[in-house]
Parts: sequence; C-alpha cells; structure tokens
Amino acid sequence: MRCPYCGNKKDSVIDSRMSRNASNVRRRRECLKCKRRFTTYEYVERIPLMVRKKDGRREAFDREKLMNGILVACEKRPVSMKRAEKLVDEIERQLEKKHEKEVASKDIGELVMKGLHSIDEIAYVRFASVYRQFRDVGQFMKELKTFLR
Repeated sequence: MRCPYCGNKKDSVIDSRMSRNASNVRRRRECLKCKRRFTTYEYVERIPLMVRKKDGRREAFDREKLMNGILVACEKRPVSMKRAEKLVDEIERQLEKKHEKEVASKDIGELVMKGLHSIDEIAYVRFASVYRQFRDVGQFMKELKTFLR
C-alpha cells in the first residue's frame, strides 16, 4: 500500500477490523518512512449480478430498487427500516450463494414474497398484488386463500 502522504510503499498494519456485516476489512496503517497513519479498506471484488426481466431485458442488480419495493409494501406498517434492510441483506446473500451471474426477476420476487410473508401479512399482500399483477378480484382472493392456509 502506498502512503497517501509521502508515497512510500512500506507500512505496518496497526489494527484490522471486520465491518459489521463482514463485507470489508478496515486496516489502520502507519507509514514506516514518515510515521503518519492512514486507513484502508479491503473489499471482495464482486462480479455484478444481472437480473433477467420477464420481457427478456437484462439489467444490473440494484439493491436500492429492491429496498424501495419492500419499503412501498411496508408503508404505514409496523416494519422498521432496520428489519427491511435485514430482509434485503438476506435476499442478497441468498442470491450470492447461488453463485450465478444472472438471476430471473421472478426468483427475486419470490424471495421478497417469502420474506414479507414472515414479517407482515399486509405488506406481503401488497407486494403480491403488484408482483403477481392480479387482473381481477378472483385472482386476488385466490392468493389470499393460499396465504391463509
């Protein structure tokens, strides 16, 4: 690592810590030449996950888009921001565990539905109504009956 102050390439690591979600390592370093300290972060380089849409288009996985969809479903419900973020983290981890470069939007939707089902019934139904694109009340009632079983 090159010192940001003097450009020297030799330093010593004083402290290393994992982030809360274990996605990066924070290292406190000291330059062996100028003795100044600086902080570096190490991340695992990730291959971007692509999402295959229903119409065949492909787009990069967007964590914020996923979070926004969940927040809309949970609007005015007793679901904390922390719990919604935890659900997004869980879904992201499940997608990463598959070790695939591409995932169908349908699979992401199913993971959201499964997660919301265990968090809040109303949020689940709200998400399902948009995700499943109900065309009439009959389809909506069928989904509700499945949920109630």
